Amino acid sequence: MRIEEHPILGKLEERAIVEFSYDGQTITGYEGEPISVALEAAGVRIHRYTKKYHKPRGVFCAIGRCTDCVMVVDGKPNVRTCITPLQEGMSVQTQYGVSAKA
Repeated sequence: MRIEEHPILGKLEERAIVEFSYDGQTITGYEGEPISVALEAAGVRIHRYTKKYHKPRGVFCAIGRCTDCVMVVDGKPNVRTCITPLQEGMSVQTQYGVSAKA
């Protein structure tokens, strides 16, 4: 589920397809796109759960100002996936709480 051609920006340039893991599953995305975009294209909308009430959170602002999209990336918690570029072989995990570790 991706925009292939934008009505104003036109046809998007081709990019390399890379593999990365999400909670142990291998999925693909375009190199350099935000991690959250690759996850959304794969149908993943929940990035973390709140600590106190265990409520799901996903992309909210999409510009790196809030913490709703934070996930554990390559073992590092609290990575804002809406502004972090996707790279080959990344390990992305759902985060539980604000400063949870994998």
